[in-house]
Amino acid sequence: MPIASSVKLGSNVKIHHPDLVNLYGCTIGEDTRIGAFVEIQKNVVVGAACKISSHSFLCEGVVIEDGVFIGHSVMFTNDRMPRAVNEDGSPQTEADWVVLPTRVGARASIGSGSVILPGLKIGTGAMIGAGSVVTRDIPDYGVAFGNPARVQKVLQP
Repeated sequence: MPIASSVKLGSNVKIHHPDLVNLYGCTIGEDTRIGAFVEIQKNVVVGAACKISSHSFLCEGVVIEDGVFIGHSVMFTNDRMPRAVNEDGSPQTEADWVVLPTRVGARASIGSGSVILPGLKIGTGAMIGAGSVVTRDIPDYGVAFGNPARVQKVLQP
């Protein structure tokens, strides 16, 4: 798995196993750490001082602000109605769907094994419990978990 020449890396980025990641067309901020078996697709922006744990997938349309923690095996999505083919049976291409962007606010934490549906905002300082399926926006400093994830409380900043 390569790190493409189209990747913009900030200073002091640490990719722990560069031969075991797939990064292309993305921007990674300074002092960010990336674990093994991570894929970060084109047009993704990862801020400074983030930690992206192993086996995570950040698809096109995801913006991660500064100081965010992404646990192991976190899966972002960008299409609410994915299909392999069009109604006429022809293979779908990028022209056949629209990316729904997702934003993760500064200093938020997303627990291992979580799935983040497309088009959402996870607020500044929010915490998502491990294994959660996030189906709606999470407010700043919200603590949410479950399937679907529900806000259980809001922390004081």
